Amino acid sequence: MKPQFMVMTCALAGLGMTSIGVTDPAASNFGPARLAARPVAASRSAAALSFTADGRAIAPPGYRDWPFLTAGIDMNYDATVGQPGAHVFDNVFVDPAALRAFRRTGRWPEGAVLVKESRDGLTKGSINKSGQFQGEAVTDLELHVKDTRRFGGWAFFSVSPGQPARARPPSDDCYACHGAHGAVDSTFVQFYPTLIGVARAKHTLAPEYRQSAAGTGG
Repeated sequence: MKPQFMVMTCALAGLGMTSIGVTDPAASNFGPARLAARPVAASRSAAALSFTADGRAIAPPGYRDWPFLTAGIDMNYDATVGQPGAHVFDNVFVDPAALRAFRRTGRWPEGAVLVKESRDGLTKGSINKSGQFQGEAVTDLELHVKDTRRFGGWAFFSVSPGQPARARPPSDDCYACHGAHGAVDSTFVQFYPTLIGVARAKHTLAPEYRQSAAGTGG
């Protein structure tokens, strides 16, 4: 789970927040906010994610306008855990510039942001007679952020809209799981149907994933 990027600093609503992003002058989700850019490499960038002065992340308010990667339902990576009593949909979005970079290179650029939102799976509503559909309320929101300067690589956040959150500690199980099983750069590209073929063609699949996929015929 390396293209050029820039770190951006800004003051939003007097919070003293900083923003990171990858090359994409049209990807900003912060409306008319005036961003003063300080390039780390020669490129222009728009903010994909904002941080408070003490390093807490704020969920991108416009992430639902970002490209949609996949949806899973009742997915579970632990065979010892039974199915949940209620059904859950997980939807994954990625910031546009990161997606373009991945399509070019088969790798995630510095500053990439993936957002996973969870919604209840419902069976009764309107004219529905079978199957499931997603509930209106977001029940969980997670960020997966590639920021080597801040975190030494990828970081996970559990966030609420408009509420800053600190990165999960490195001891959290999600880091080890993604590191061991992520198809590309510790991310679960194997579950992103429009990107797994790109990684295969670019020869960027992790060796561990290639071995496990070969063993299962995947």
